[in-house]
Amino acid sequence: MTAGRPTASVYVDGFNLYRRALQGRQGVKWLDLHRLFSELMPEHDVVRIHYCTALLRHGLTADVRAPVRQQVYLRALRTDPRISIHLGKFRNDRRDMPVHPQQVDLETRKFVTASVRKIEEKGSDVNLASRMVAGALLGHADIQVAVTNDSDLVGPLRMLKEELGFATGIIFPMTRARSSKELVQTDPDFMTNVTEEALRASQFPDTMRDANGVVRRPEKWSWKSEGPSSLGPSNR
Repeated sequence: MTAGRPTASVYVDGFNLYRRALQGRQGVKWLDLHRLFSELMPEHDVVRIHYCTALLRHGLTADVRAPVRQQVYLRALRTDPRISIHLGKFRNDRRDMPVHPQQVDLETRKFVTASVRKIEEKGSDVNLASRMVAGALLGHADIQVAVTNDSDLVGPLRMLKEELGFATGIIFPMTRARSSKELVQTDPDFMTNVTEEALRASQFPDTMRDANGVVRRPEKWSWKSEGPSSLGPSNR
């Protein structure tokens, strides 16, 4: 820790961070989270980072290499002892849902439906909220900072600040104009937005090492080879 600076624990909705800040951007997915949050919070000492995500499986995305790249990235994150990873899961269900535009079946007087495959990430919101509350109660840092634009976190943030008296912060993974108004209205003690400049300044080295050997930036995530990606549920 650095004397004189307040400490911060950061809680990351990995799916939200990917979709809002990383998807389709060239060369920024090999992201050093500690470096990023230290860049965005220069007046704080970032002492803990909780990264909440879910593991991709084959069949959840058209890109068969996406689960491999995600595993490589998780290896890179685990090289930093300040980062802990908390895993939810993806739910993959067949659903009958109303077609768009809506149509009414004249015989049944019900909306016409179509069979679809619905993929939902489950657990990350709960993991993030519970870790944030636990971190505050255990005194792990002076401020608890959520990285999300998901208004489902309004309740936990309000409880921490208004009922329990803890300092809170929010890092929005997009521009200020698109930040959730509901989250802004929780009146956090610290608030900022992820920028393209901070992302580009916060990349891991192309080659790293962990206890199992060499960890390399996936080729598709390089500055030159990566192009816009299709919509998908996690780091790819």
